[in-house]
Amino acid sequence: MSRRAFGLTAAALLTLAAAACGNGGSSGGGATLVGLVTKTDTNPFFVKMKEGAQKAASSSGVTVQSFAGKQDGDNQTQVDAIENLIASGAKGILITPSDSKAIVPSVDKARAAGLLVIALDTQLEPATAADATFATDNYKAGLLIGQWAKAKFAKDGKQAKIALLDLNANQVSVDVQRDQGFLEGFGVDVKDKNKIGDESDPRIVGHDVTDGAPEGGRTAMENLLQKDPGVNLVYTINEPAAAGAYEALKAAGKEKDVVIVSVDGGCPGVNNVKAGVIGATSQQYPLKMAQLGVEAVAKFAKDGSKPQNTDTGVTLITDQPADGVESKDSAYGLQNCWG
Repeated sequence: MSRRAFGLTAAALLTLAAAACGNGGSSGGGATLVGLVTKTDTNPFFVKMKEGAQKAASSSGVTVQSFAGKQDGDNQTQVDAIENLIASGAKGILITPSDSKAIVPSVDKARAAGLLVIALDTQLEPATAADATFATDNYKAGLLIGQWAKAKFAKDGKQAKIALLDLNANQVSVDVQRDQGFLEGFGVDVKDKNKIGDESDPRIVGHDVTDGAPEGGRTAMENLLQKDPGVNLVYTINEPAAAGAYEALKAAGKEKDVVIVSVDGGCPGVNNVKAGVIGATSQQYPLKMAQLGVEAVAKFAKDGSKPQNTDTGVTLITDQPADGVESKDSAYGLQNCWG
């Protein structure tokens, strides 16, 4: 559907889309409006984030309207959502930016209009473009799975051939931080920590992009297997991409010869740890991010106070613990997935 289908403007369509998504908390009657703008509405990570926002709305007496891009990297839909929320008189916006740099002018406009803007999961570039960031330390998340993989390969006496399945070509903050954290944890000289792909370590087969989706993970894995069929360690930006990578490895008859590590710690991903599909994953807590975000906007609406940056935590989940790397097993992961 075009942005002017049936004569409706993009903002009007977004309003209808938000209403169709369902609002949490109070409705009408001048209740404080909070906007939740996620990268997609299909990734389970963002579905859980929306659940957290709606839960907090119910207890905080605010209304939440949810918006999402068509796919990871869709900046324009997020721009339109912010415009809609400004026009609707929202008091605050919680956003997981698809493009952490390109969205900044729209965030600046929202803040100039008096809205509180909190980045969830993915910090803006610069981070100070938002009033606060509630997120996992994504560099640490990457570091943990890198350290685990390094210890495992050392124990097994194997030389790694590494494939890195990243997000997209924009090199947004979360993508860079997880990728570079993993490589540093594995003992690779990352050179510039703010850039993907400038490493010269011969153990790296290559990088490809996935859009954080299973189909993207499968295609990227196929591409890198063509480049070097000896790949035996795969880093993925998230667990949907890991699931796609595994399907490509299975189709090639290599699923038992390759270690996959990832980030998210959602229930499907932890089940894949339990099943041996993923060796280790760094668990995040998107429900907590969104709950804290809604509560912060409600407080801002009440007394004008602004929150501080908040680290919402990360836990390494694996059923193959490594010496010197703190972790929890899949049973713990399933008890805590995305709480």
